[in-house]
Amino acid sequence: MRVLITGMAGFVGQHLARLLIEETHWTLIGVSRDATGDRQHPRVLWWQLDLRDSDAVNRLLRYERPDIIVHLAAQAHVPTAWKDPWGTYENNLKATVNLFEAIVANQLAPRVLLVSSNEVYGRPESEADLPFTESRPPQPTNPYAVSKAAQELIALQYRRSHGLDVVIARPFNHIGPGQDARFVAADFARQIAEIEAGLRAPVMLLGNMAAQRDFTDVRDVVRAYLALIRLGDPGVAYNVCSGQPRSIQALLDALLALTSVKIEQRTDPSKFRAADTPISYGDPTRIREATGWLPRIPFEQTLADVLNDWRARVKQSLP
Repeated sequence: MRVLITGMAGFVGQHLARLLIEETHWTLIGVSRDATGDRQHPRVLWWQLDLRDSDAVNRLLRYERPDIIVHLAAQAHVPTAWKDPWGTYENNLKATVNLFEAIVANQLAPRVLLVSSNEVYGRPESEADLPFTESRPPQPTNPYAVSKAAQELIALQYRRSHGLDVVIARPFNHIGPGQDARFVAADFARQIAEIEAGLRAPVMLLGNMAAQRDFTDVRDVVRAYLALIRLGDPGVAYNVCSGQPRSIQALLDALLALTSVKIEQRTDPSKFRAADTPISYGDPTRIREATGWLPRIPFEQTLADVLNDWRARVKQSLP
């Protein structure tokens, strides 16, 4: 089997590649705009190209003819999407259309896993809306969420118009070692690691700590993706989540429990989002019943791994 993974050099892509190398005999074809990643493994190939370039995407699929496509590549940072909505739409939608057009043009029939987001659900109107299930109509409240809802519609259109084998994953918040510090758990862990190393004052700048999110370890998330590749039904969306909401304050408290340094907490208005969602968590029943998938890694273990990852990164950066 030949598996094309867009964004394989990114946070989730690296974890997915590692899992597939360990648990399958598949050949992996990574696509990245800026880098070609690790070439050391004999079953990993790389193409460096911009998915917004339709001719390049067409050449890629004509040459590689993948059996499976996992579409991870996206502009996935909500604050960036607020600052540059058109750039987010162009990046996320043009790449998706180009992939599906190239599949059709080259008469391919791969299984496609489109990775969407829980952001498509928007804000709950009341407690009765929670947990979010896949039957809830999309109600996006930020440009990133709009782009992911549109990606889903594009995928379903090609499913209906061309009979393509498309499965949709809707992951909720996922965290783990290797994540960019623009995201909350990694941001907190970096600050703690830098404070421990004496690189910053023992003060943490914080946003909305009351918000509640559904966190899952990225290593469990990529196991869900493999399960959906194997067992997901075409044309169906699946939540990938724990089903348990945790406040951002609880996440920070758990990280602070892992350090002996005393740290002051201060509110930073610049870290608050426009149109923030107070609480979001999902129902994982559909994916559990379809594939048997459940998260395995305890929340506390995930946070310990995130903090130790940032401790190692900070140590490596020291002169």
